[in-house]
Amino acid sequence: MTTTCLVVMGVSGAGKSTVAQRLADRLGWPMAEGDEFHPEANIAKMKAGTPLADTDREPWLRTLRDWISQRDSDGENSVVTCSALKRSYRDVLRGATARVRFVHLSGSRDQIGSRMSERTGHFMPPGLLDSQFDDLEPLAPDESGVTVDIAGSPGDTTESALIGLGIDVPA
Repeated sequence: MTTTCLVVMGVSGAGKSTVAQRLADRLGWPMAEGDEFHPEANIAKMKAGTPLADTDREPWLRTLRDWISQRDSDGENSVVTCSALKRSYRDVLRGATARVRFVHLSGSRDQIGSRMSERTGHFMPPGLLDSQFDDLEPLAPDESGVTVDIAGSPGDTTESALIGLGIDVPA
C-alpha cells in the first residue's frame, strides 16, 4: 500500500516549519525539516546571500525524495518541509514511491518579508526573498495539493490545509 507524504512548500519565511509540525502532530506522522538535508556548501552560499542554482538544489531534492521513499518503504505517511519553488523541483519529489501532495503556503512579499525580519538563527537572509519569489511557480491544476493563504494564525493555516486536501482529522 502506498503511503502519502505532505510537502509543505513556499518561499522562506512563509511558515513551512510551523505548519508542517502542526500537520505532523495532528496526523501522527513523522516530519522531516528539509533545510536539515542541505549540504554545507548550499548553506554557506545562502548565508553569503547567494541564491542557489538548480544544480545546487538537485542533490538536495534527490535526498529528500529518497527520505520520502524510505518512509513509504517502512509503511509510514510523512510530512516534509521543502521550498519546492519550481515545478521541476516538485517533479523530483514526485519521483518518490509515496503519493506526494503539496501544501503551498502563500503570502505577499511584504507579509513574508516582515516575518523574515523578525526571526533569528536562520541561515536564509531576507535579501534572498526576492530571488525566491522570482523562482516561485505556483501549483498547476494537475499537481496534487492545495494553496493556503498564510494571513491567519498557524492553526487556521493548518486547518485550511487539511480541509483543502480533504483530510478529516478528529479534533
